[in-house]
Amino acid sequence: MRNITVENLNQTPLELQKLEIVERKGLGHPDYICDAVMDRVSVNLSREYMKKVGAIMHHNADKSLLVAGNTTLRFGGGVVKEPMLLIVGDRATSEVDGITIDVEAIAVKAAKEWFAEKLRFVDPEEHVKYQIELKPGSPELVDIFRRKGRVLGANDTSAAVGYAPLTRTEKIVLSLEKYLNSPEFKRNFPETGEDVKVMGLRKNNHLHLTVSMAFVDRYISSETDYFRKKEEVYQEILGFVKENTNFEDVTLGLNTLDVEGRGINGVYLTVLGTSAESGDSGQVGRGNRVNGVIPLNRPVCSEAAAGKNPVSHVGKIYNLLTHRIADQVCRNVPEIEEVYIWLLSRIGQPIDQPAIAAAQVIMKKGNSFESVKKDITEVIDHELEDIDKFCKDLAEGKIPIC
Repeated sequence: MRNITVENLNQTPLELQKLEIVERKGLGHPDYICDAVMDRVSVNLSREYMKKVGAIMHHNADKSLLVAGNTTLRFGGGVVKEPMLLIVGDRATSEVDGITIDVEAIAVKAAKEWFAEKLRFVDPEEHVKYQIELKPGSPELVDIFRRKGRVLGANDTSAAVGYAPLTRTEKIVLSLEKYLNSPEFKRNFPETGEDVKVMGLRKNNHLHLTVSMAFVDRYISSETDYFRKKEEVYQEILGFVKENTNFEDVTLGLNTLDVEGRGINGVYLTVLGTSAESGDSGQVGRGNRVNGVIPLNRPVCSEAAAGKNPVSHVGKIYNLLTHRIADQVCRNVPEIEEVYIWLLSRIGQPIDQPAIAAAQVIMKKGNSFESVKKDITEVIDHELEDIDKFCKDLAEGKIPIC
């Protein structure tokens, strides 16, 4: 029997509260890059372990720093003077029963693949240097992977929390960044880079969005050209938001540090479409939570999921699983307005047997909490029972982490 508890939460749903702040760091943001690259490293390591030894071995490739490079901006196209430096660190098994796993080569290849696929103007050979610091793990943690069982023991005592459903503010912040980095948008506005950040502020039923978006200098011929193209992008963003939300009022700011009359120093330009080329470094764990947003009004897990192994590291598994369970509770129990799912592991215990699995629910008006407790418990129990399938999807990169 699993230790599952369900509690009625006497709280105003976030959607009905007066103030809400939500952020999303987009595809080319330095923090997003670190998270996404490190998870690609984990997926590729997992694939190689399965291929060579038939099981995923110990690795926690969840420490990374993207050190900004140096560029010279020019209207019509600048130059890269110094490449970015991607440091990949922590632990990864490099030898199993005499079989060698080239973790450094796997990590570099994964990073180069990601840059080539995701950032149009970044040449992974020319614009990025790589420093791999993946060392063997401690004997006790490595031994977890040699123990038998359908699921492994947790490699840490750690807690996670997830929630559902997303609010209107969370949804529009998430969908707007995805639209701004979609192939369709980039075809129509090739001058916009991938480094996008969206900050949403809701006060009652009024929404204000602040968007920071790098422009690419090769497409901008002058200061006048920049502000003309910026206005076109501004109108496109405003139209998208108004079409995809139902707020009473929407206001928008785009690249609000810009000042006309200051030439190239008064506009947001980049050579490669990311501030990591010169202006801003990145780090794992400083970006989006695993559901894609940074929700300042919500409880969140302190663990960074990116790069952690997908079969024993509860900092990754529970982080994502809590959101999945919350979503399934909402889908299966329509009487609920909002739900928060908590999971706490105990190091060494099977990951499908958490020390506690808890649901805190806010009911819709006119519905009975007692009538749904059993249904909620069954959803949680079912998801924990299928945790091995969930881990397999994580290992194969089927579940996004940022």
